[in-house]
Amino acid sequence: MIVVDSVSKVYKTKTSTVTAVDDVSLSIASGEIFGILGRSGAGKTTLLRCLNFLERPTSGRILVDGVDFTALSATKLRSARQKIGTVFQHFNLLSSRTAADNIAFPLEITGVPKKQRDARVAELLELVGLADRGASFPSQLSGGQKQRVGIARGLAASPSVLLFDEATSALDPATTEQILDLVKNINQATGVTVVLITHESEVVRRICDSAALMEAGRVVENGHLLDVLARPDSRLAEILLPVSGPTPPVGRVLTMSFAQADAGEPLLSHLTRDLDVDVSILGGTMETVAGHKVGRLRVALTKPKDYVDDRLVEQYLTERNVGVSWA
Repeated sequence: MIVVDSVSKVYKTKTSTVTAVDDVSLSIASGEIFGILGRSGAGKTTLLRCLNFLERPTSGRILVDGVDFTALSATKLRSARQKIGTVFQHFNLLSSRTAADNIAFPLEITGVPKKQRDARVAELLELVGLADRGASFPSQLSGGQKQRVGIARGLAASPSVLLFDEATSALDPATTEQILDLVKNINQATGVTVVLITHESEVVRRICDSAALMEAGRVVENGHLLDVLARPDSRLAEILLPVSGPTPPVGRVLTMSFAQADAGEPLLSHLTRDLDVDVSILGGTMETVAGHKVGRLRVALTKPKDYVDDRLVEQYLTERNVGVSWA
């Protein structure tokens, strides 16, 4: 497990002070894929650099598998950081080394014997689907292949945590899907905890189990995706599953969230029949998130002969595990 406890990162110059990460606390379960979503300047890259201690937090603690990295000496920290692998946006491969030699590089630094290095490199090339490209140089590889080498290099020392720094933003959509599927498969095969930062909601929707939304250096919302999507008024849910539509001249508008309910059930027809209300669909979306079919729907309710009883409608829906938020 990763525990981020009240972490801040402050940069000071002669003329100003910038708080890039502002009192962030998170818990990331072992073996899950955790996404940190935010726009440019939100502080997510700085937070990631604090996680692998490329930047030391100004205050707060970071614990990985129960070890407080912020309390370690420089020597012990170098050793402990081997538990954390990092995959970079622009690959950061050594152009003068083959794919196999790039993957072997972290093992060379830590003094792993050549025979053991070669066996590990062959295993990783197979894992990332590049068993026949070990002798190729980066200039001979596509962007997706370079990122596969980067992932294999990040896994070389058998870390318990693998960090991704916008690792798909330089790739085309088709290659992005392939890389995300690879990350998911690696997570399932090895149990490595994955933390990825991104500004792309599709990345979070496709492979993450949990996520956090960052704005202005702070985490404004976080949680397991199914729990987040069950809250119709969630800002993170609105980003991941946006719904929009016209505002009707009459009727009560509400957003329904189908994260814990069966999204395939004929709920609207039952609602219309059982409560004698008319339902107009204003907008909606449905996706598969964290392996579950989920959706959000914005509707307007009117009652032919009387007013709509909000309390009764809300009770009816919540009893069926549907989240409700009135406009």
